[in-house]
Amino acid sequence: MAEKKKMRSEASSSNSGTSSGGNNRGESVVVDVGRRRSSCGYCRSGGRTSISHGLWAQSLTVDDYQALLDKGWRRSGCFMYKPEMERTCCPSYTIRMKASDFLPSKEQLRVSKRMQRFLDGSLVVKKSDELMEDSNTSKDSCGRSHHESTSSAVEDPLTANREEKSKEEQFLHFLSDQIDTAVCACGDSREFPCDIQLPKASVKKVAPAKKKLLVKGTEDLLYSSNISFQMAAVLRRAAKDVHLLKLSSHGAEENGQFTELTPKVIAEKLANYLKQLEETSGLLIRACNGHINFYSTKRQAWLDDIVGKGTVSKESPQGSGGKENLLKKSSGCLPGKKHRLEIHLKRSTFDPEEYALYRTYQLKVHNDTPERVTESSYRRFLVDTPLIFVPSSGDGTVPPCGFGSFHQQYVLDGRVVAVGVIDILPMCLSSKYLFWDPDLAILSLGKYSALQEISWVKENQVHCPSLQYYYLGYYIHSCNKMRYKAAYHPSELLCPLRYEWVLFDVAKPLLDRKPYVVLSDFSTLQDGVSVAPSHLQDHMELEDDDSGQEESHGFPIDDDDEMAELDDEDSDYELGPETSCLTPLEIAGGDVGNILIGLKGSHLRYKELQQAFGPIERSYLETQLQRYMSAVGAELSERMVYSLG
Repeated sequence: MAEKKKMRSEASSSNSGTSSGGNNRGESVVVDVGRRRSSCGYCRSGGRTSISHGLWAQSLTVDDYQALLDKGWRRSGCFMYKPEMERTCCPSYTIRMKASDFLPSKEQLRVSKRMQRFLDGSLVVKKSDELMEDSNTSKDSCGRSHHESTSSAVEDPLTANREEKSKEEQFLHFLSDQIDTAVCACGDSREFPCDIQLPKASVKKVAPAKKKLLVKGTEDLLYSSNISFQMAAVLRRAAKDVHLLKLSSHGAEENGQFTELTPKVIAEKLANYLKQLEETSGLLIRACNGHINFYSTKRQAWLDDIVGKGTVSKESPQGSGGKENLLKKSSGCLPGKKHRLEIHLKRSTFDPEEYALYRTYQLKVHNDTPERVTESSYRRFLVDTPLIFVPSSGDGTVPPCGFGSFHQQYVLDGRVVAVGVIDILPMCLSSKYLFWDPDLAILSLGKYSALQEISWVKENQVHCPSLQYYYLGYYIHSCNKMRYKAAYHPSELLCPLRYEWVLFDVAKPLLDRKPYVVLSDFSTLQDGVSVAPSHLQDHMELEDDDSGQEESHGFPIDDDDEMAELDDEDSDYELGPETSCLTPLEIAGGDVGNILIGLKGSHLRYKELQQAFGPIERSYLETQLQRYMSAVGAELSERMVYSLG
């Protein structure tokens, strides 16, 4: 009896100390709920099934959750799940990126600049109800205002030139935004495919030397955009179905014929949507061989003078054609007010304002039904957490905010406009979900929040050197909706068998051929020589093709749906067959007898309990324990408490 008490004490202390390096961060207690089946949320194929292993976590240390993440697990509230990669229709690979190595793309830099223009008042955003009233706007801003003169004195010519150049750049941004608005409007009216992420527009000034090369009659050409060529290229690459590339000019078939979306057709559609801009800008807007051109008019020749000469006197009398007044007239908007954005990090708790925003987001962005978006489902999904909070210790092992589950609020002018649900763990910030104000879609709050979270990891490495990675959840190569995650370079995918991290650039050509791949087989050769991506094709020829898997699933793209993968624990799960799915690599290193069992308040190793069960019960339980050890690994199974009640 004394020996059993001693063993219980040793098991308990082992569990509380092993995962935390002696810091006593609590203990993890989980209930195995077995294999789970649900309809796949990432593909449209009828009968497709997602199969995962599930755990219900009563409590979970941040160290153990970090280890679970690195074995392919993820949480939804207190429910933990791990896809059975070789059996599910859409294999889900854990994706992460080392924050210090992050290389922002042009689009990501553009998101930051757009937010800065909004905050300093040079970008005006209309609300969704205002956009509905304007036939030429949808999901975008009304335009850009320009900085007013702060002094009436004549400034240094070089300073004036710089200011005038800046104002012209702002005007070009305004024209770019108007084209983006037209693209959105064409998508809403089904003239363009709405499930393809299209590039952002860019308008450039036409140099005088290039004007001379143009045909007679285009000497008054000021600006031009080649967005139609970029859009046509994206559509050709992305579309697998011919109907995505061939739509009528009204989004329907005309006389049995379809109008192909060539650069010329795209430019004509966009120019048609930009007609109303001519009234306020004083420009003529025409489609010409796939380009969208902006010309000056005889009645508005002042615009040509201003942008051509590049200098204007600050003392121009009112109404005389000074650039300041004219640009205001061309934008059709008054200067926007400056905005204040604050980012608050707080522990995961229920907040009525956050819930109201979440409900609006789910109804408008995800087209969810009101009866599904309830306070209780919100709490279970995004508020409840099994993670045990670890406060800052001041010794360089924990960041100032501590470890645990948090909500990162984005507060604009005193109003919560976005919330990032995140877990801060010893090695990473794990992004779980983001919801935002649909009226601010143009600000790309999803991309912006991801950039802020990456920056947060970099900043807090000073306080906690082990905190180095940004985890973006699951990456599904066959789902277009997930492709944005790979845009955060350089990212890595977790091998589903050996749990080694493989560079995305190495994994991509493999996943282009097969949905499920043991990635670590191709990261190095057996003799340790690296495999270059260009040589992976030859290795893939050795594997059998899985003809039962589709190469691509056409899931609708939401441009700003970063981290918005609704892992709904309320889905209609069915208990799968109780067959053991063992991974030899994991079972080889462990003994189910060492699994820590929680029973009636006591913690004992299974080998000390097995005699208490009959042969049938013992056989059933050992099958469950083998599958559990296979899913979480031998080391975790020996320190987390497997609760039997």
